[in-house]
This record gives sequence, structure tokens and C-alpha cells, in this order.
Amino acid sequence: MNVVVVESPAKAKTINKYLGDDYAVLASYGHVRDLEEKEGAVDPDDDFRMAYEVMADKKARINDIAKALKGADRLYLATDPDREGEAISWHLLAALADRKALKRIEVKRVVFHEVTKRAVLDAMAHPRDLHENLIDAYQARRALDYLVGFTLSPVLWRKLPGARSAGRVQSVALRLVSDREDEIERFIAREYWTVEAALLTAADAGFRARLTHLDGQRLDKFALANAQAAQAAKARVEAASLSVAAVEKKQTSRNPAPPFSTSTLQQEASRKLGFGADRTMRTAQKLFEGVQLDGETVGLITYMRTDSVQLSSAALAAAREVIGAHYGDRYLPPHPRQFKTKTKNAQEAHEAIRPTDLARRPEDVRRFLDADQAKLYELVWKRTIASQMAAALLDRVAVTLTGDGVGLRATGQTIAFEGFIKVYREGIDDAPTDKAADDDDDRLLPQMAEGERVRQERVTADQHFTEPPPRYTEASLVKKMEELGIGRPSTYASIIKVLQDRNYVRLEQKRFVPEDRGRVVSAFLTRFFERYVEYGFTAALEDQLDAIAAGEVDWKEVLREFWEPFLARTEEVLGKRNAEVIDVLDEALGPHLFPPRSDGVDPRQCPSCESGRLSLKFGKFGGFVGCSNYPECRFTRQLGEQATDGGDGAAKERLLGVDPELEEEVWLKNGRFGPYVQRGSGDATKRVSLPPALAPADVELGTALSLLALPREVGVDPDGEAVNAGINRYGPYIQRGRAYVRLEPDDDVLTIGMNRALTLLDEKGGKAQRRAAPAVAGRTLGEHPDDKKPVQLLDGRFGPYVKWNKLNASLPKSADPESFDLEAAVELLAKKAARASGKSTKPGRGAKPAKAASNGRAAGGRGRASRDA
Repeated sequence: MNVVVVESPAKAKTINKYLGDDYAVLASYGHVRDLEEKEGAVDPDDDFRMAYEVMADKKARINDIAKALKGADRLYLATDPDREGEAISWHLLAALADRKALKRIEVKRVVFHEVTKRAVLDAMAHPRDLHENLIDAYQARRALDYLVGFTLSPVLWRKLPGARSAGRVQSVALRLVSDREDEIERFIAREYWTVEAALLTAADAGFRARLTHLDGQRLDKFALANAQAAQAAKARVEAASLSVAAVEKKQTSRNPAPPFSTSTLQQEASRKLGFGADRTMRTAQKLFEGVQLDGETVGLITYMRTDSVQLSSAALAAAREVIGAHYGDRYLPPHPRQFKTKTKNAQEAHEAIRPTDLARRPEDVRRFLDADQAKLYELVWKRTIASQMAAALLDRVAVTLTGDGVGLRATGQTIAFEGFIKVYREGIDDAPTDKAADDDDDRLLPQMAEGERVRQERVTADQHFTEPPPRYTEASLVKKMEELGIGRPSTYASIIKVLQDRNYVRLEQKRFVPEDRGRVVSAFLTRFFERYVEYGFTAALEDQLDAIAAGEVDWKEVLREFWEPFLARTEEVLGKRNAEVIDVLDEALGPHLFPPRSDGVDPRQCPSCESGRLSLKFGKFGGFVGCSNYPECRFTRQLGEQATDGGDGAAKERLLGVDPELEEEVWLKNGRFGPYVQRGSGDATKRVSLPPALAPADVELGTALSLLALPREVGVDPDGEAVNAGINRYGPYIQRGRAYVRLEPDDDVLTIGMNRALTLLDEKGGKAQRRAAPAVAGRTLGEHPDDKKPVQLLDGRFGPYVKWNKLNASLPKSADPESFDLEAAVELLAKKAARASGKSTKPGRGAKPAKAASNGRAAGGRGRASRDA
């Protein structure tokens, strides 16, 4: 009898079928040991001795494996094929040795990158010993994370009351988000103008061209800096007699992106599917471990934790066979494409993430998968196939028009040959919303010849403003960390989850916004531990960990080089007076806490006594803004509250209190579409918009808790059907069965009773509509952020559409009218306006690139040792 240990029970069941009755396959359920949860588990004074313990919930697993080994000949450790998997095998071996369960048993390590019968049997035929260098690299990383956490966190607690903790890689990720917010707050928008002409060829074919030259001088982006200059340029164009000076045509090719690595899979799943990193990895884990296909459990994709973008020769051949059979030989390049990763600290021992059988098309397996699995498998399949297809060919045309000292340019492109685009096109993160700066228009141009005269229809001058750098989405944050070499792709999901769970960052409109608590921590680390949160230092440390894995560096020497100066710096900071630390943070965070006021008054002037000066202070529960005249003046402001200068009466962001039942903070916040209350963070976050009649200033903890408890049952109607009240994206409502009715302005969603609710349902919902879906027609989605005028969702002759002022835009066929919200409507209207005028989307129109976010930790049941990043 032979015993095989894998990480997950799902994989154990599948592999047992492949190996037969001579093997007992058991699951470890991830890590079985970790460092003792107390100070001193890593002892630098004892040559970095590390004290491990079996995790309480894994003692039964160890006992089960030990029992199975009685009478066995061999133990095969078949945990995942990465550093973490190697560490799990090492821990498992040590735990079994402590129980004296390995007497006269041969122990071997096997790895397979896909859960298929061929791959498993091949791995079992080629066992090896444990990789000591990989284990050393794991121990070095674990020791570093422990030493930073247990040494730096107490410094935070002493110097920054209210701070949670700090981690080695998580602190650098927090700095990325905080630094981006600093950039946005420092950004000053700059005005510029463009002049465009709507023109007609001799054949009356219309096209648009942009002014690029005046009197022989090329106009840069800011050449037309104000309305006066733009109108003067417009008049010059209107007075000019234009003709075609040159027509440039060229064909360019575009090559496909490589197959997925861990980080690019997370990025594309975020952009295209709206999956967070955690959701992506959990779904990929299930596809890797296997699903039931016609009674047989089969792994559908290869191992999902990899930096490699290479495909095996067998996979390349299979891809070319699928492409030739389904798309034709024209879509095959002459030779298979080989890719090389450009990522820092890449580990290319594995293959890229790909389907285990490329002949298994998405439509063939969709019925066996849940929705998330089907979407992710299709994404992986398309990306893999596209990576081996022929390049796309694009015909680009540029027309130069001149006359009377002015020069204009029109550009366009068409796809001459789809190539890989027929299957897949890679997404991008922050696509420019300002097409004024983008010459690569996709519009077609009519045929024109040099010397041909053109006529003017109209000339327009358009105002634009430069935009600040965008906040990070989950996809763009993962991409940035990978580019800088911060952490490992397999840890990105857990890093993001830690930042959210500690209330250091929040997701707003699917973009990361640093909480004030997070900004204080980041400012403290940047000012007092700058070297250790530098991007280059963190990446260099990753290089050293890779060198340990390659057997080039001794792991304890790396720890010594890190620990000695880090300990010295920690002791130096601990010796600083708290007042000195607060003064440094007050200066660093001053632009954020005290932005310039529109009325010109000093933003640090106390609004209460008017003679004191406001500054950052710290109390038992964390930071706040207080007056220098304390105790005579007791004015305070929570860090979450933004000072107002009497301008617009916008809601102040403030902490309302703590939910006594859940022990979660409850906040009043202000989003793009108005004020809302929020409780908790991460996966447990709940948000509810304020009813229109409830002023933010009137919101207290009790009111917020009542809102967060919605929907509530109002009562039961005479037919025994429940009537509920709640708030959704369309506002307060009453619901019975499938009938929804919006409340009148005078109705209170928290107090409305059965009599009033039934009256509204009978008047607006009616008995006949009680079994019907909520009506689409006539629904107001909210106020447009530009002019506060209503945006409506209506039913028209050709289907549902949104209306704002005189602008209408039909919903895409893929859109669900019942779930279509204001943000989507604003974006759709902006695109319609741009198409109608031939102009780009202007600032404020709400057009956003595709983005997504979620939160969570890396999947795979790795246990306690995976949590520190």
C-alpha cells in the first residue's frame, strides 16, 4: 500500500480514481504547521531559530495520515507544484516525523501541473526528493514577514493609537494607493481647447478633421489655452479654403498577448468579468482540481499559480490543430509563437495557465460548470487559442488638409484581417476618456485624392481639461505590483484583503480609496521607515528570495542583512517623542487634512474659537483634528470628516459609532450619487443610500442601524403575502411578490405602515401586476451629475432607452433593464453624445474604462501560513 497526500479533498478523490486500489489518497487541507502565535517564534539571537506548531484544526488530519501510513511502503507528497506546496510537504513530513509515523517508509515528492490521468501517472513515475532550496526560500519569507509584523506593529500601536498593524509587503501596497491619492489631490486641472471641422469631399462624403497647424507652426496640446485663442483659430479655419495636401496609407500588424500567468489572469478577469483577485483564484482552483464531465472528474486548466507565459510543445501543437480546424489555415502563423515573461522576479518553471485539453471548447463544457467557472474557463481558452493565432492587420489612413495658413488632420483605421482579434482582444485598465489627445480614431474615412478641394459644414471649438491620474482598480493595482516586483502574484489577493479588513483602504466605484487611517499609517512608515516601504527595496528583497530558491545565497545571511539595520531603526523610532512624530505627520498630511478653502480663509483656523490653529492629534482611539486652544476650545473633527466652507452643504464623512451586535464601525459617507451609510469592510461591507428626505446632518447611529437593517417586513396582506419596505438603487420602495412601487417623497421607508403600503400597491402596483416583473417604463434612475436633471429609463418603440434632457440612448441588447442603474446610464449617454457630435467624451460625463473589483484572500485552503503578505 502507498499513501499519497494532496492539499484538497476534491483533488484527493480525483487522483484516487487515477491511481487505483493500491493507493490511499488523503488531503492535508492546506498547511498543517505554522509559526507559534507568540513573540519569539523567530529568534534572531539563536541563529533565527523558528518554532513551529501543528495548527489546532489540523491535528486530526495528521492523525488520519499517520494511521494510513501503518503498513504502508511509501509516502508520496503531492502538494501543489510551487514554493508554498513544497513548504506544505516539508511541514507535513516534520509533523509525521514528530509522531514517529515514518519508520521504514520511503518518502518521495511528486508534482503535476494539471489534474489529468496522464499528468498524474507521469508524475508518479518520476518522483524526487524535497527541494531544500525552495524550503529555505519559504522559511526566509516567513521569517521576514513575522519579524516585520511582530516588530513594527507594536511601534504603530505606541506611536499611532488606533492603527491595526503593518506587514512587509502590505505596507508597500498601501503606499501605492496613498501616493496615488496624494497625486490626485495635488493635481491642478489645466484648460485647453481643440478646433474640429465637419467637412465634405467632392462626392459629398462627410468626415471630421482636427486643427493641427497655424501659419506653419504645429499646435501642441496647450497651444489653444483659452476660449479667446480657440475662437480666433476657429475663425481662421472657417475663412480658409481647404484642399487635400497628402493622403498617407499604411498597413500595420498587431500581435496577440501571451497566455495567462497568475497576475494577468487576475487582471483580465477583473476587467472583463468583474471578478476580484480572490474570486478569480477560488474559481481557478476549482477548474484546476477538476469537475465532473459525464461521470469522470477532470481538471480543466493547468496550475493557476505561475509566472510563466510559455506553452509546452504538446499544447502548441493542440492549439494549432484547433485553430486550423475551426478558423482556417489563414489564421495560423507560419510557426508557433513563443513568449518570454517581462515580469520582475519571474519563476518560469511552470507552464502558463491553459486548458488541459484545448479541443475541449467552452461550449462543450458549459453545462457541467457553474456560471463563474464557465466564464473563467472561456477566458482562459480564448486567451490561449488567440496567443497562437496570426497577427491582426490594420489599414491606417491619415489625411492632411491645408489652406490659407491652417492645417488640419483626419485619421482613421479599419481592420483588414481580424487574425487573433476574431477570438480575443486584451482589455486595458485606464483607457483615456479624452479622445482629444488620441489620434488613433477608429472611424472610417471616405476616399480622397491629393489636390481635391473639400467644403466646410461647420467648425467647432471645444473646451477640455486635463485629468488627474486615476485611482487604482483591483486589476491596475495587481499590474503595478507585478511591474514593480512587489510580492508574489499568488499573494496579491490576500494583500488586498488585508488592506480592506484593516480599514486602510475601501472600494468606491470599484476603485481603491485610502481611508484616513491608512493614510496616517502610510505617512508614518514613509517618514520613519522609508527604506522599508521603498518599491525598489521590496523588489530587491524578492530578488534575494529568488536567489535563495536557486541555491545562490544562504537564507540566514539574507535575514541577518535585513534584521540588524531594521531593528536599529525600530529602536530609534521608539525613542522619539510622540510629539515629534505627530508634528511630522501633521506636516505630511496637512494638504489632505486642511485643503485650501474657496473663501480664502486659512484652512487651519479653528471654526469654533477662530483664534486657535487646527492640527493633527491622537487620542486613545486614534487620530483626530483638534484646536491649539484646548482645553479652552474643545473643537474636534474626526479624520473621516472633511471641513466645509459653507459652500454646498455636502455630507460630512464621519464615524457614527459601533454596531453593538456586530461590533463593526458604522460610517456616514458621501459618494458620487449621494450620501450613504456603511457598516463593516471587506466581504462583510453593507451600504445603504439615505432616503431623499433624510438630511445627512440628521443621521445618527440609531437611524443608520435601522437603514442597514432594511429591507424590513411591513406586514402581511389579506392574501397572506408579505409586504416589505427597503431601499435599492432606484430609491425607497414597497414590495409585494414581484411588484415594486416607489415611495412618495412624504413616505418614510422606516416607519411606513400596512394601510399606506397597501394603498400604494393597489394604486400603482395593482392586483394584476402582482405576479409581473417590475415595470421598466417611466422609472427615474436619479439626477445626472452634470446638471442634476433627471435621467429616466423608458420603454420605446424599439425597446428600452434612457433619456436625459433631449438626449436619448438605447440600452444594449446585453443590458438588463431591471438592473440598469444611474452610473451605467450616465456612461451610455456620454458615449451617445460623443457619437452624435463626432467629439470625445468631455470631463464630467462619467465615461469610465472597464473596471472591476472585489476583495478577499488567495484561494486554495492554504491555511494560516498564507495570510501574511
